Amino acid sequence: HSFQGPQPVGSGFVLDRVEALDLLNEAGDAYRAVVRPYLVGEDIASEPSQSPSRFIIDFGIRSLEQAMEFPLALDLVRERVKPFRDQNQRRVRREKWWLLGELVPAMRAALAPLSRYVGGTATGKRILFCWCDPWTCPSNAMNVFAFEDDASIGILSSGIHESWARDQSSTMRMDFRYTPTSAFETFPWPKIANSEALAVAAEAMIARRSAICVERQIGLTRLYNEIDDGAYRDLRDLHIALDEAVAAAYGWPASAAHDPAESNRLLLELNKAITAGDVAYHPFD
Repeated sequence: HSFQGPQPVGSGFVLDRVEALDLLNEAGDAYRAVVRPYLVGEDIASEPSQSPSRFIIDFGIRSLEQAMEFPLALDLVRERVKPFRDQNQRRVRREKWWLLGELVPAMRAALAPLSRYVGGTATGKRILFCWCDPWTCPSNAMNVFAFEDDASIGILSSGIHESWARDQSSTMRMDFRYTPTSAFETFPWPKIANSEALAVAAEAMIARRSAICVERQIGLTRLYNEIDDGAYRDLRDLHIALDEAVAAAYGWPASAAHDPAESNRLLLELNKAITAGDVAYHPFD
């Protein structure tokens, strides 16, 4: 359910917004299959709507013959990427020059049936999560989670998950680096992850957060810095309600939502019980 986004291996795949929209206007809607908004971690942190500021030419796993059905896009890649990829030490990257360098096919398969998915920053003072639409191509500088339900983004956005992720992750100066293997795959999902109360709390938090960002035209980093300074108490209260809903989904008292050491201890105990076979654990069936 968690992945790092595809790695282009060639800056020529990336288009600025004006060039991409001109290309789509000229070529028609069919090209939306291979000219996609390109989301990076900085967009999640800084754009008021957490939306991509650039586009990328992404042929997915198409053969060259299939890519030739989009000649305007393929010509750009042949001109801007192929000379660079011709020098690459990995044969597959030289031979398949029209494809991104790391395709992450498992991610593509997991996201294909979803109406939206969760994107998250990979490094920072805090890790931020947002909704992404299916057209958007995530970058390798962010993480991807194959969830489309409100409860799941609520769990990821909770202080309980952040405290666990911070404890499991490496740090860089004051920032920490969130990697799916260490921070997500070790995190035991709550048994009642489909809780309606949890979904409602998550939806309310994200709706209020989005409204502030759009109204003020600020990104999430600036918003949460202002919350740290004492602003937007109503949004802080929505986060508290979300954390308590996540604690309830685990069957814990509300106090565990406000004590990182205690929630981490309880998560570790749960992990041990799952490993020992004392607790049935099939969270994503």
